[in-house]
Order: sequence, then C-alpha cells, then structure tokens
Amino acid sequence: MATLLPGRCRTVIQNLLKRTALLTVNHSPSSSAMSLVGRQDKAPPSQENRSLAILFSFRRHESTKAQVQLQQPFVAKDDNTQLDEAIDFPGGKVAFTSEMRFIPESAEKRVPCYRVLDDDGVLIPYSNYVLVSKDMAVKMYSDMVTLQIMDNIFYEVQRQGRTSFYMTSMGEEAITIASAAALSTDDIILPQYREPGVLLWRRFTLLEFANQLMANGADYGKGKQMPVHYVSNKHNYFTVSSPIATQVPQAAGVGYALKMEGRNACAVTYFGDGGSSEGDFHAGMNFAAVMEAPVIFICRNNGWAISTPLEEQFRSDGVVVKGQAYGVRSIRVDGNDALAIYSAVHTTREMAVNENKPVLIEVLETIPS
Repeated sequence: MATLLPGRCRTVIQNLLKRTALLTVNHSPSSSAMSLVGRQDKAPPSQENRSLAILFSFRRHESTKAQVQLQQPFVAKDDNTQLDEAIDFPGGKVAFTSEMRFIPESAEKRVPCYRVLDDDGVLIPYSNYVLVSKDMAVKMYSDMVTLQIMDNIFYEVQRQGRTSFYMTSMGEEAITIASAAALSTDDIILPQYREPGVLLWRRFTLLEFANQLMANGADYGKGKQMPVHYVSNKHNYFTVSSPIATQVPQAAGVGYALKMEGRNACAVTYFGDGGSSEGDFHAGMNFAAVMEAPVIFICRNNGWAISTPLEEQFRSDGVVVKGQAYGVRSIRVDGNDALAIYSAVHTTREMAVNENKPVLIEVLETIPS
C-alpha cells in the first residue's frame, strides 16, 4: 500500500488539474509553489511540475481572481502617504501598512445626538426631519399624557398592594409613542418592560391594560404572566419576557422570517442599556446583520440600566458604536425629542424594509438642564 499511495496521489492531482484546465495555462510557478513541488536547478520544470506549481500557488483567503489581482496589486495610501499592497480578504480588500498602529479604544469625539427641538421645544433652524400631520401630532401628545396618567394610577395601585408588580414609563413617553407612530401596524413588536406606549398608540384600551395587571379572565395571557407582561396578537405585540434581552435574538429571527415570507414589514425590539450588556444582544445583532434581516433595534439608554451605571457596564461610547462592529447602521437620538425620534424611526423603517437591513437606534434618556 505504501508504494501505491504516491501514484494514487499523483493521479488525483492530475485529474484535478485536467478538470480545472490548469494543464494548459502558461504561467511561471511562484517560489512558494516551487518549494512545495521541489526546485529544478539543473533543468527547466516539466509541464506537470508547472501545473503543480500553479495549483499550489493559491494562498489562503485569496479569491478565484487571485492571479489577476497579484499581477495588478491594489494600491492604497495611508495617512503617511506610504503605498502598500492589499490582501483580498473575505469582506473586501485590506490595505497593508508598515506602521504598527492600534485602533484606539474610543474616538476622540463622541457620536453626536440627533435632535430637532431644543430644550424649550422650539424647532432648531435648518433641521432635517420628517414632517408630521397636525392630527398625528395631537394624537402623539394625547397618548403621552394618557400614558403618564395611567402610570401614576397603576403605580399607586401597586404601592397599595392591590397588584404585585408595576413598572412605569416616566420620562420615556416620547420614545415609545413617537416610535410607534413612525411604524406600521404590520410591524411586529418585541418589547421589554417599558413599551406600553406602543400598545396605547395601537389603540390597546385602558381596560385591557387593567385586565392584564389584575390577571383576570379577560386577560389575553389568561393570568399566567406577571403584571406588565402585556401581549396582544391583534396588535402584533409579543408577550413581554422577564429575562433581560431575550427578545433581541428573537427579533432577529422574526425579521428574517418576515424577509423570507416577502412581507412589507419589519421586526422592532426595545431594550435598555443593561440589555446591551447581555450576550443575547450581541448574538441578535450579529444574526440580523449576517442574514440581512429587517430589524430595528431600539436601545433606551438612561445611563443606569436598573441600578448599574454605564461605567460599570462597558467602556465604549454608549451603545450606538456597537452597531458598526457588527456591520449595522446606527444613530443616536435625543429621547426627549418626539419629532427627532419619529423622524429617525420613520427613516430607519424605510431602510429596514426596502433594503432588508438591520438598524440600531440608541435613544439617550436625559433630563434637560
């Protein structure tokens, strides 16, 4: 068997060369290839050795056009005007540099925060935003006020011991109401805890909220969920799940399903800055990016999660910069500016649905000075 193995290997290689039509290619073998097939110092290489050299001259990570690219190497100019060749690596060409240069842990300037209204609610001149009708503006304002009043009442009910659990949306009314206004009712919502404003915009009634909180017979979850864990098939609103950030990879899957079905809709998931510290966030972002799923990731960043400040969670410039690491478009928006949120989500939805691309929106929840 030992004496037959080299002959079999040579036969396999010859068949491979014939199939790839490399036997008829007139190329000079590279030095790296000659080291593999043996140098021919005294006699010119045979046709077979030439073919073997060509076969083994393909380097790792090179494309099928490697030979052409090596003949006409890509030239890039770095900051020091030094010319270098580039490697054709999966994902695109990567330029070489002779300078040992590390990517800084953070940029010199932080990512700016998009806003349309100033702290007094006055429109900033020359702002780039999406117009809303008067009726929509009135409904947005009315629903934000209603949400705040509902929170006050149900929070007092919980403090009185008449229900076991409640979470308010105080300070986040604009985030949920304005984003919901920019979406289609066909878009599927995968919420966390503080998105009742989306249901309110989609005309989920105050009685339906109360039914869920009291876990009575009219509750759509049949009383099997904790309070505030709303659900509504009619409103395309997934059941709230207690574990943090589990809805993020689920949204990536839902978005991919919508894409496969060819539906004119996207998946939208909400989470906090604490949720972005969970592994599910990274898995969901990467899945949506690789599969090109129409998903909108909306991060409500209040700087504290539930009780953990940002500096104890991560060292990056918030959450918005994490999108670029996964190849996801991202934007940072003022959480107190309903018009900016509406404009950002409206534009984001067009990107997600029309281009089948995920987008990350980081909304900063701040108290105006």
